[in-house]
Amino acid sequence: METGKGTEKATKKIKPETWNLRLYVAGQTPKSIAAFANLKKICEEHLKGKYTIEVIDLLENPRLAKGDQILAIPTLVRKLPEPLKKIIGDLSNTERVLVGLDLYPREEE
Repeated sequence: METGKGTEKATKKIKPETWNLRLYVAGQTPKSIAAFANLKKICEEHLKGKYTIEVIDLLENPRLAKGDQILAIPTLVRKLPEPLKKIIGDLSNTERVLVGLDLYPREEE
């Protein structure tokens, strides 16, 4: 069954991922605006064309915080690829965000 193993390896190498990111904020505060700008910059540099960002304003939809168990804002939630990951803050520390999202290039690739 060599064919099965080869197919499995090929699937792992190709694996086109779309990153589904959700940023929870509370209004247009300087911290919320900075978090979005920092996130957009990181995504353009590291995920160009492979991401979606959904901004959820908890002042408009406070019930949405319960689904992702949001305790502080701004909070970034990585929905996809799994597993779910969360980062709290304005995302100004690029290295911390890259580590938190597992965006560092894997050595095996």
